Amino acid sequence: MEVLITTKIYDLLKEYPHLEDELIKINPKFKKLKNPVLKRTVARVASIKQAAIVGGMEPQELLNKIRALVGQEAISVDDIANNSKEAPIWIANEPKIIIDANELLDKEQNPLAASNKAIKELQNGEILLIKSDFMPQPLIDEFIDKGYEVYSSKIDDESFLTYILKP
Repeated sequence: MEVLITTKIYDLLKEYPHLEDELIKINPKFKKLKNPVLKRTVARVASIKQAAIVGGMEPQELLNKIRALVGQEAISVDDIANNSKEAPIWIANEPKIIIDANELLDKEQNPLAASNKAIKELQNGEILLIKSDFMPQPLIDEFIDKGYEVYSSKIDDESFLTYILKP
């Protein structure tokens, strides 16, 4: 299996099970991979690029560290998108529902499933806010793919706020 920026973490760990501990050595934020719910759910949809963003790393750096661990040569990755953009006006509105992703993970619950359920409860124009200690890139990408407006910001080294506007 060639390891690429688009390789899903689940597939990577299935092919190279020893990488779980190695990923945690690369970045302690990846210790969440030990959570069985995260491993069964988010890891199935999260790519190496998304995992890097969650871990606060450059995607190419993580990719090439993983490639080295499995005996593959480093590669150059072009056009890795940066999610930084100006905050939209709509985030000034009060969120209707707030989810703490860390709390859910600690209870071995799936933040993506909880977010999907919560968004269904919202009326058009209402906001879901997700608090986490990591950039929830797989969740962000999923909601963008579904046509929602999403804005995520890093508050400090331990806090991210992700706003999702129901159209």
